[in-house]
Amino acid sequence: MTFSDDTQVGVNGLDGIMAELYTEDLKATDETAEEIIKRLEEQKNYIPESERVRREYAYVLLREYRKYLKDRSGGDR
Repeated sequence: MTFSDDTQVGVNGLDGIMAELYTEDLKATDETAEEIIKRLEEQKNYIPESERVRREYAYVLLREYRKYLKDRSGGDR
C-alpha cells in the first residue's frame, strides 16, 4: 500500500481479505474499510492505534478496494 506521502507499507493477507469481501458483495464504504482493518489486525498486521493514522489507513485501504472492485467487475460498485 502507498500512502499520500509515498510511504509504502506491506500488509499480510490483504489480497485474500479483498477477495472475501468481494464474494460477500460488500461495497466500498467507510464500514468496509474498518472491516478490512479489523481483518488485517486479526492476521497480526500492526496498525497504529492513533485515530489519525487509522483514518489514513482506512482511506488508503478503501482506495485499494475500489481498484480491486473495478478490476473484478469492469466498473464501479
